[in-house]
Amino acid sequence: MTDETAVLSPSPARTARKGEGEGRRQVWRSRRYRWDVRFGPYALVAPFFLFFAAFGLFPLLYTGWAALHQVELTDPDSMTWVGLRNFTRLWDDEFFWNALRNTVTIGLLSTVPQLLIALGLAHLLNYRLRGSAFFRVAVLTPYATSVAAATLVFVLLFGRDYGMVNWALSGLGFGPVDWQNGPLASQVAVSTIVVWRWTGYNALIYLAAMQAVPAELYESAELDGASRWRQFVHVTVPSLRPTIFFTCVVSTIGATQLFGEPLLFNGGAGATGGSDHQFQTLGLYLYEQGWVNLHLGRASAIAWAMFLILLLIAGAARLLRGRGEAR
Repeated sequence: MTDETAVLSPSPARTARKGEGEGRRQVWRSRRYRWDVRFGPYALVAPFFLFFAAFGLFPLLYTGWAALHQVELTDPDSMTWVGLRNFTRLWDDEFFWNALRNTVTIGLLSTVPQLLIALGLAHLLNYRLRGSAFFRVAVLTPYATSVAAATLVFVLLFGRDYGMVNWALSGLGFGPVDWQNGPLASQVAVSTIVVWRWTGYNALIYLAAMQAVPAELYESAELDGASRWRQFVHVTVPSLRPTIFFTCVVSTIGATQLFGEPLLFNGGAGATGGSDHQFQTLGLYLYEQGWVNLHLGRASAIAWAMFLILLLIAGAARLLRGRGEAR
C-alpha cells in the first residue's frame, strides 16, 4: 500500500467513531419521535387550557369566592366574610325577581318568533333560487352588525313622537305607543332587536341541516302526492329535530345573558332598564349592582345565580332530549 492510499482510506478508529455518532443520532431521533407521539397532542391543546384557566376558570372561582364576602368595587382587596347572605338577600329582593321575570318574558318574545322565522327563511333558501348566495349573505348581515349600531337605529324606529313604527301604526288607525316606557311595549321593542340580529344566523344553521337531509325522502314523499307544505312538516321538521333542539338551547342561554340591547335601548335610564325597571334583565341588574352601586359581592352572587339558572336549563334540556330519544 502506497502512502497516498493510506492517506485516502479512513482509519478503523475514525470509522468506529463515525458509526457511534450515527447510532447516537438514530437513538435521539427515535426518542424524539416517541416524545412527539406521546406529548405532541398535549402540547397542541395546552394553549386552550391555559387561556381557559386564565380567562374562564379563575374568574369563575374568584366570583364564587367574592359572592361569599361583602366587598366593594372601590376596595376589592378588603373582603368581609358573610357566607351565603348575598344569596339569601336575592330571595327577598324584588328587583332581582323583576329582572328574572323580564328576562323570561323578553326571552320568550325573542326566541319563539326568531326560530320560527329562521326556519321559514331556511326552507325558502333551501330551494334553488336565482342569486341564492346573495340572499344567504344578506340574511347574515344583521348578525355581523354591531349591537350598539343596531340598537341605536331601533331606538329611532321605536321613537314615541317621530318613530317610523308609530307612523306606520297611525296609518293603520292606531294611536302612538310609548315604546320605551310601556312595560310590555318596551319588552316587545327590545325583543324585536334580538329577533332582527339573530334570525339570519339561525336560518343558516337550519339551512345547513336541511341540505344534509337525504333527497330520497323528498322524492318518496313527492311520489306519494305530498305537497311542499306536507314535505316540510313531515320530512324536513322531523329531520331537523336535533338542530332545532340545539338552537332552542343556545337561544335560551343567549336570552338569559341579554345585556347590550336593553342597556342601549334607553340610554337615559342606563342600567335601570327604564323608569320603572320594566325591561331590566338579569345582566343589567348585575351591572347595576357591581358597576353602578359598586357592590361587587352582590353582583358576584347574581352572576352565580345566573350560572345556576343556566345549569338548570341545560339539565332540563338534556332530560327532555333523553326522553325524546327514548320515544
